[in-house]
Amino acid sequence: MITHTTVDTGEGQRTGTGDRDGAPGETGRKGTARRWPPGRLRRWWDDPGSRRRLLWAVGGVVFLLLLVFAFRPTPIPVDTASVTRGRLETTIDAEGITRVVDRYEIAAPISGRLERISVQEGDPVAAGAEVARLSPAPLDPQAFSQAQAGVAAAEARVGEATAALEQARETMQQAQRSAQRVQEIVAAGGLSAEAGEQAVLDATRSEQQFEAAQARVQAANSELAAARAAVVGIDQEGSGGRAVVTAPAAGRVLRVHERSERVVPAGTPLVDIGDAAGLEVVIDVLSTDAVRIQPGAPIRVEDWGGGTTLLGQVRRVEPSAFTEVSALGVEEQRVNVVGDLVDPPPTLGDRYRVETRIVVWEGVDVVKVPTSALFQVGEAWMVFAVEGGEAVQREVVVGQRGAAEAEVLSGLEPDETVVLFPSDQLEDGAAVQPEG
Repeated sequence: MITHTTVDTGEGQRTGTGDRDGAPGETGRKGTARRWPPGRLRRWWDDPGSRRRLLWAVGGVVFLLLLVFAFRPTPIPVDTASVTRGRLETTIDAEGITRVVDRYEIAAPISGRLERISVQEGDPVAAGAEVARLSPAPLDPQAFSQAQAGVAAAEARVGEATAALEQARETMQQAQRSAQRVQEIVAAGGLSAEAGEQAVLDATRSEQQFEAAQARVQAANSELAAARAAVVGIDQEGSGGRAVVTAPAAGRVLRVHERSERVVPAGTPLVDIGDAAGLEVVIDVLSTDAVRIQPGAPIRVEDWGGGTTLLGQVRRVEPSAFTEVSALGVEEQRVNVVGDLVDPPPTLGDRYRVETRIVVWEGVDVVKVPTSALFQVGEAWMVFAVEGGEAVQREVVVGQRGAAEAEVLSGLEPDETVVLFPSDQLEDGAAVQPEG
């Protein structure tokens, strides 16, 4: 229903049409189009004070928006890494030196004038070959008695070495029989393949010990011959001939202690001989680390001068520690760990410096995180996980720790992102910008 309305505006009467609900009509009384905005809104817009207030309001809103943007926290750039699942190992890293397993230091058996030694470092020598010669000095009765006592001591060492050889022979034979039985059980499915490999390794090790015992018997016999040479053919007035010093075992000359001719007392080191192919590595570690190392633990030898990593195995951990002063002047108790090298290269010699890693724990399928992401709050380990552009502090339970990664028992899942090297500026809930 259309109604007609007359409005007194103070300037005359205006008539318009509209429906009953107050909606404006499309035309006025004369059928002309009405301007927008009509009525009160137009009067409000035509008022200069109203427009000024509107401008102030809009300006205030813009100002507030600028403040919000100005004081909005800037994301902190951080380095990040992903939590992964895979292999992890815990190692003890330390310096070591190589050492010939069977090293013989040949000393002057008597006091006398040493003739110039002709052998050079690296020369091969056979067992019983001449390496030095001395012209004995006149012996007094006391020195003659000492030489005879040296012969008796050398004979005792020969007996001891022979008994050790027989014991090594029995141990080798028993290990070989055990390895044969274990191999048969493995073939029947009664034991794992690892048990068979361990039995073969024990048999091989016993064979090496038997060979070492044979070499010690040869060395003891050579020492006995040298001790007898100090007595036989030399009278107490010194009218005898020269004493010949021979190599106790086959090998190579490692070091010549006395090369020039001069008078030397009995017991003066002359030449070191050993088999450079039979190398072991000696690693000194802190006593607190030594208790974690077990015989048979894998050893990796790095930075020895070649481009490959050498493998080895811990043979023994020495039971006695020694005191060493560190570079910082702190006294430390250290322990020697002796390991065997597998196939050492011919270019690696005696007393060479090497860097080693002794594996004390290994996991195949573990959740791991970089250790640089971990930090402590009290007794708890924490990380900052990146969630929705924010750093969220989260407590984690850490298991084994390696050089660069640590095992996570709970608190993180694979493929989550964590912050590396969190700074003091980083707080829980802070906005971050990952960079790696």
